[in-house]
Amino acid sequence: MRSSRIALFSAVGTVATLIPALAPATASAAGNPLSQYVQQRPAWHRCDSAMPAAFQCATIKVPLDYSRPNGKKLDLAISRLKTSKKDERRGVLLLNPGGPGGTGVDLPQLLASEIPKSVKNKYDLIGFDPRGVGQSSPVGCGWTPDEQNWERPYKAETFAKDVKWARTVAEKCNTRQGTKLRHITTRNTARDMDVIRAVLGEKKISYLGYSYGTYLGAVYTQMYPGRSDRFVLDSAVDPARIWRGMIQVWAEGSEPAFTRWTEWTAERNSTYKLGETPEAVRKTFYDLVAQADRKPIDLDGTKLTGDAVRSGSRGMFFSVREAAESVVELKKAAAGSRRSAAPKTGTATPQPPTFGRAAPSDNGDAAFWSVLCADTRNWPRDPEQYRADAIRDKATYPLYGDFASNIKPCAFWKQTGGEAATKVDNKVGALILQNEWDPQTPLTSGQGLRRVMKGAKMVTVAGGVGHGIYGTKSCADKTATTYLTTGRLPATDLTCQAAPAAGERTGDNPLPLPAPSGIPGLIGR
Repeated sequence: MRSSRIALFSAVGTVATLIPALAPATASAAGNPLSQYVQQRPAWHRCDSAMPAAFQCATIKVPLDYSRPNGKKLDLAISRLKTSKKDERRGVLLLNPGGPGGTGVDLPQLLASEIPKSVKNKYDLIGFDPRGVGQSSPVGCGWTPDEQNWERPYKAETFAKDVKWARTVAEKCNTRQGTKLRHITTRNTARDMDVIRAVLGEKKISYLGYSYGTYLGAVYTQMYPGRSDRFVLDSAVDPARIWRGMIQVWAEGSEPAFTRWTEWTAERNSTYKLGETPEAVRKTFYDLVAQADRKPIDLDGTKLTGDAVRSGSRGMFFSVREAAESVVELKKAAAGSRRSAAPKTGTATPQPPTFGRAAPSDNGDAAFWSVLCADTRNWPRDPEQYRADAIRDKATYPLYGDFASNIKPCAFWKQTGGEAATKVDNKVGALILQNEWDPQTPLTSGQGLRRVMKGAKMVTVAGGVGHGIYGTKSCADKTATTYLTTGRLPATDLTCQAAPAAGERTGDNPLPLPAPSGIPGLIGR
């Protein structure tokens, strides 16, 4: 990810059954209110002149409001890499990188070199930008960079300012986007996926979703169980925690990671000199936080307050060696004995196809909050509830608890209309992959998804570090590949062991997934 509603009128509640599980050529226009959508024929074309000709893109239409299919329409950008093995082809594998707000139209090309050839032989790889994202009728709220900064620590003296910020952000987005916002939801994106299925002429879809994409996939299996083929849900969101709870779980998960780091670092005091005991290592870190609170620490030209150190460290401690090296550099900077690092050089990050259109500069954040605020109404509306929770959680989870529980724009998001959140509770077959030390979707989150997907099996990578598994040469890859190519799930949940040094350094993750950035100012970390 990027962090119960009232009952809905029956017309929207039954929309999930409107798209027939048939190829478009056999759909009945008279009996299907979505026939104008499922009978579309995409105009496939080369995505970009700099990319292979086999990587094709198209734009289709979907309804803004599925209960009013003749109303306003949205563009949906889709892409594909077709298998070259027609005799082995099983169907399509839809891909989603997470977010919410992550663009996925480039995923077939990005993942083509990361997933096994046996999987690519079986499936056409299908990417898409979810509604409101990238090239799919992107939302934008006109937010300034400061308004997009939502990681705000709780302080009594600044809480009123934070409340004003949250209200302003919500009202600004509502003014800019209006009624469109309540339709940028996971349930509607799942419906869009089913339109893609029908447009491609498939009776079922297979799916590989990372991070937020696991929740999107789980919602699809709940809404369309008979059309769900082989689903791999990698680094999982707990449906019971959407969405405030998924931000709060970052604080919950960071504390055991921090404790593990203090133990690992104390054992290597001769190398890092941060403390001979876990307690001494903890004190070293929090002494640096206190020093930065008194006077910001200059780290490569970035002035770090104690709050900046805490928020930047939240995900860092999951990789123990990288965290130890970073804190050593921070300690040197605090003592004035560190030379500034040279800027990091490297290859540019590949950019997704643009279809000749540019998304708003705040599109990622706008789509993120649109989904988080519209999916569920369990966000408190009283600012004082956020104050109380932030005070409580800073005491319980001192590294990040107040950031996670402080007020967010959803407290003031306009909540007229819309749907109830999806209750995931089914027996659809699926495979859940989960690292033990995942900073974005901690282990407890993956276990939560497994509890409600009773037909699924789960592979836990003991000692596994990082966000995203399949395609990173993990010990779980073989099980996932077997499932995607044969349909065989393991008989029971499995645990496999990560490589011995996996917890020390994550290295470069080839997957385009959201990840915590680390302490600001540490060049290249």
